Amino acid sequence: MQAKKRYLILLSAGACLVLLFYVGGFQVPAQRNQSRRDDRSRNGFHPNQPWPHFSDHLQSFFPWDRLENVDYNMHISPRQKRDANSSVYKGKRCRMDSCFDFSLCQRNGFKVYVYPQQKGEKISESYQNILSAIEGSRFYTSDPSQACLFVLSLDTLDRDQLSPQYVHNLKTKVQNLHLWSNGRNHLIFNLYSGTWPDYTEDLGFDIGQAMLAKASIGTENFRPGFDVSIPLFSKDHPRTGGERGYLKYNSIPPFRKYMLVFKGKRYLTGIGSDTRNALYHVHNAEDVVLLTTCKHGKDWQKHKDARCDRDNAEYDK
Repeated sequence: MQAKKRYLILLSAGACLVLLFYVGGFQVPAQRNQSRRDDRSRNGFHPNQPWPHFSDHLQSFFPWDRLENVDYNMHISPRQKRDANSSVYKGKRCRMDSCFDFSLCQRNGFKVYVYPQQKGEKISESYQNILSAIEGSRFYTSDPSQACLFVLSLDTLDRDQLSPQYVHNLKTKVQNLHLWSNGRNHLIFNLYSGTWPDYTEDLGFDIGQAMLAKASIGTENFRPGFDVSIPLFSKDHPRTGGERGYLKYNSIPPFRKYMLVFKGKRYLTGIGSDTRNALYHVHNAEDVVLLTTCKHGKDWQKHKDARCDRDNAEYDK
């Protein structure tokens, strides 16, 4: 019995040796073998080496906020690293010391350049008033080489895609401006952004390192000391001048009939609806007059509430 087991073991070992010899000596056609060898060589594999060899070292881990900087290197000096970071911290991280070139202002003082209006481009009355006010000021210059601040002639006030004042293809038009320089030392004006009911603050183009003078800007997007929060004004707002104020000396309260006045749409749904729907709590129709209408959008009656008829009537007075 023991002899049979020894014979079976020897037979199995011999079969294994024959099989290994057969596999090791098997040759594939020369052309296919050469093709595979080339592919394996390109991938860093060499048949004479027991372990694949990679010609390039693994790249160091890149933090998420430095992915845009392809020249980032762990061995650069601290000063070089700060300079590299200044080109990365843009957009929401922009501040005057990182995204504004003060040297332009030191040469010629504070001068504002307005881009020439492009042929065929429509411009709203409100934005034309802004540009006219700048061009009529002592800070205006028609020479871009003398300018410290740049203002677009492209109308960016209304970025609601449903608005007739919406300017299409603004992204391409802005990028084609030869002085754009990723928005550095530029000031963008905006009153409306997004579309009902969400009204996101996306302007439809990348403002880059430009400053933003915007109405109703959210606190999460506002960059302190860099952006400018402006009120939402109508096209009938006077460009300059106006009547003298009634507040004289220390007369508190001022000699006015109304202390607070607001008139506008009451958004029944979407962003801003909570605030507008709560205005009636402080409305007293005497010195605090807050008038809202539900007539907003084509399907406003679908969202109509119990106060809409009364609010609409007071609004129309």
